[in-house]
Amino acid sequence: QLQLVESGGGLVQPGGSLRLSCASSGFTLDYYAIGWFRQAPGKEREGVSCISSIGTYTNYTDSVKGRFTISRDNAKNTVYLQMNSLKPEDTAVYYCAAQGSCSMPPYGYWGQGTQVTVSP
Repeated sequence: QLQLVESGGGLVQPGGSLRLSCASSGFTLDYYAIGWFRQAPGKEREGVSCISSIGTYTNYTDSVKGRFTISRDNAKNTVYLQMNSLKPEDTAVYYCAAQGSCSMPPYGYWGQGTQVTVSP
C-alpha cells in the first residue's frame, strides 16, 4: 500500500547531475504529495524536497535549494528529483514517500531507495 520505487541513482563526480525517479507500484499518485528524503550513513533521515499532489507547491531543504528541482508527471505516475551541482555531502540513499500534503509526515511506506554517491 502506497509503496513507491526509486531509481536513477548512481556514482557521479562533484558538480555532476542525476535525475531520480519515483514511481508508484500500482496506485495513482494524483492524490498525494510526494516527498524526497535521504539518509547518509550514521545520520538521521532528512527531508529533501516535497511536491504537492498537482505540483503547484514545492519546497526544499536549505542545503539543496538552487541545485535540486522536484517535479511530477501524474500521467506517468512519476515524481522526479533533478539534482544538479552535486556535492559529496549529497551522498546518501534517497527515498520517496507519499504524504497527505507537504505539511504532513509521510505515510511511512518506504521502498528500497536509490543510492547516490558523489565522489571524485
